Amino acid sequence: MGLATRTTFRDALAAALADEMDADPSVFVFGLDVSDHKRIFGSTAGLVERFGDRRCFITPLSEESMTGVAIGAAVSGLRPVHVHIRADFMLLAMNQIGNMLSSLRYMSGGQLRLPLVIRAVIGRGWGQSAQHSKSLHGLFSHFPGLKVVLPTTPQDAYSLLRAAIRDDNPVIFLEHRWLYDVEGEVDRSRRLPLGEATVRRFGKDLTVIATSWMTVEAMKAAEVMAKRGVELEVVDVRSVVPLDEATLVDSVKRTRRCIVADYDWTFCGFAAEAAALISHRCFEILERAVERLGFAQVPCPTTRPLENLFYPNAVSILRTAEHMLKLEPADLSGESFYSHEQRFKGPF
Repeated sequence: MGLATRTTFRDALAAALADEMDADPSVFVFGLDVSDHKRIFGSTAGLVERFGDRRCFITPLSEESMTGVAIGAAVSGLRPVHVHIRADFMLLAMNQIGNMLSSLRYMSGGQLRLPLVIRAVIGRGWGQSAQHSKSLHGLFSHFPGLKVVLPTTPQDAYSLLRAAIRDDNPVIFLEHRWLYDVEGEVDRSRRLPLGEATVRRFGKDLTVIATSWMTVEAMKAAEVMAKRGVELEVVDVRSVVPLDEATLVDSVKRTRRCIVADYDWTFCGFAAEAAALISHRCFEILERAVERLGFAQVPCPTTRPLENLFYPNAVSILRTAEHMLKLEPADLSGESFYSHEQRFKGPF
């Protein structure tokens, strides 16, 4: 292992891009605003200065056609990293993603490679409302041929983005906007494969299977529950496709109880898939039915009070865990929960 340095999630992404672009001249980054003064929340900082505007450049606001350009570049032997900014507007490119990108390698009998990474931002912040709040990893995971990754820590951001760029298959790489300010140790020599979940915290009483920002919320819930002598185990999925079923199942077999805390709607989403997996593989040892937490089944509201009800959080996990463990609700008035909505200053 190399020397680890402390850095932010955004800087880890920029470092991963720079290291891959330095190692392989076929790697380039393009998309809306990748080289403007905002640099995608700072995650593409320094690229145009170092590699020039032929390898890091802004595109027109045309998701369908620009995704087509990315596909053409990938099948021609390049390794594009295409930035869509908000995942919501990837829906405008669904013909390219769902019909072309996901199927071309299969339809060519494996003769075509599609080393394309699509980066997109998910997550809330200052009243994004219904058109800027989706995650969509469940939707993209529905298409065979696509890999879908949701990094949580700066080390994830660095190592998994490098793994995604080196993969010969298309990868959807989704980044929660509140994670950009998160700091952590990053070892630039460390490699992480796609499709490997990790246990962020070990416990014996209940497993919380989490995606993206919900891992942060689950860790806070576990910290609070530990004061009562209750040990939550937190499993960070990191990759929905490929899915590390063994790590999820092994954890639930130890704790016999499971909450799936997903950053998406629960109906027909990853939470439903994970709950079905656990219910099938752990049926004989489960002490309670699997519980699912996710977005409220409505379009995301704009006002802060309603938005707070729409998104699950550490308190949601705590209350669900208390119910499953038959505990009285704890007094949380003395706890300080995350308020990243106050820290987030927007893209400008």
